[in-house]
Amino acid sequence: MPGSPTIVWLRDDLRIADNPALSAAVERGGPVIVLYLLDESSPGVRPLGAASRWWLHHSLARLGEELSELGGALTLRRGEAAASIRALIDETGADAVHWNRRYGAARETDAALKSSLTDDGIEAKSFQASLLFEPWSITTGSGGPYGVFTPYWKACLSRPEPREPLPAPTRIDGLAPGGDALDDWTLLPTRPDWAGGLRETWTPGSAGAHDRLEQFAETVLADYHRRDEPALHATSMLSPHLRFGEISPFEVWHRLRHGLDAAALRNREKFLSEIGWREFSYHILFHHPDLATRNYRADFDHFPWTSPAEDELDRWRHGRTGIPIVDAGMRQLWHSGWMHNRVRMITASFLAKNLQVDWRIGEQWFWDTLVDADEASNAASWQWVAGSGADAAPYFRVFNPELQAAKFDPRGEYVHRWVPEAGTDAYPEPMVDLKASRQAALDAYEAVKAAKQARDAAER
Repeated sequence: MPGSPTIVWLRDDLRIADNPALSAAVERGGPVIVLYLLDESSPGVRPLGAASRWWLHHSLARLGEELSELGGALTLRRGEAAASIRALIDETGADAVHWNRRYGAARETDAALKSSLTDDGIEAKSFQASLLFEPWSITTGSGGPYGVFTPYWKACLSRPEPREPLPAPTRIDGLAPGGDALDDWTLLPTRPDWAGGLRETWTPGSAGAHDRLEQFAETVLADYHRRDEPALHATSMLSPHLRFGEISPFEVWHRLRHGLDAAALRNREKFLSEIGWREFSYHILFHHPDLATRNYRADFDHFPWTSPAEDELDRWRHGRTGIPIVDAGMRQLWHSGWMHNRVRMITASFLAKNLQVDWRIGEQWFWDTLVDADEASNAASWQWVAGSGADAAPYFRVFNPELQAAKFDPRGEYVHRWVPEAGTDAYPEPMVDLKASRQAALDAYEAVKAAKQARDAAER
């Protein structure tokens, strides 16, 4: 009925500008209830890791302030989605629920809720907000999903230009039913307080996201061709802002379509292709919602992973492997909740190939410690490095960390920042021989390959 409230259910879209679900609710008229549910129990939901919980706290705090400035309010509740939203409808008389789509296993919860609400006469609408190209809209010539990035991205670029970002509402007629206090969710660490490096590095929220984008467009993008050098500030560092939806890919895309100098312009398409890798990861996740727990390539189900002792894993987790660039990356991660992408590949390869530890163990550690822990990119990237994923690195590609350091950190600036004791008596010996462990990995991969060929032959 006219004037009845509309619930806007936020998830990974913690922004006001270019938020289609919010814009549609405001345009509909009547009071708007902006809801964030801390849902850790609905099917398909993966509870956040510790670093992401820290980010979420600060992002929600900033969003609440921004909504208040426009006359709105942020309602916080905790619980399973379907029951919580039903309860809020009963309390407020809301006759519509809007949300922006998600693409992992939790989309089944959304589909069931939409069907149930519609059957009961409640308007339930979902919108495209977090991806430039929705996963089902990009298909091969035979109508199936892509499994290789280059033709996938070529197909994306053949489509019409992504839509322009939506402006922020100038006024929100907010309704604020009772909810939780953010501090009661205890998303922040208590004792010990390990978040000092995160506070030093990041400004969660949409304002911080747009500041980061402007800095990238105006200064950093010109150096993006040197993005593989971890000692330089030559990457966007937008990943956590995109992960929490504080800025949309549409805003990023169109900001980089104008106002760039010649030095930045030469690097633009390469950067946008990295946005494309994010899109590709969600394309894969949509068709393989168990991407974080199951090998994309089933032949890797037979890989002979080792069973390391916990103290051995801790040497990798906390940067005490005796391999300087690996340790530098893991310490950067522990300190800042982020790691340079080139070094992510090096540290992941060291775990999965030199140590032959199941990639899922590494993926889980990154999930817990990254502020940009993304359900698609994190799992897809780990599988890419391990060789088990879509468009994966060839099984015989084992990143040699010493050669990688010599190529991308030739003066040792990155290593010296994070591992100042490297090269002294205080630094541990390498926990494995790189050459011997590389050969062991190759032998294991060859065995998996041979076993697959034998199975295929037996089935013919």
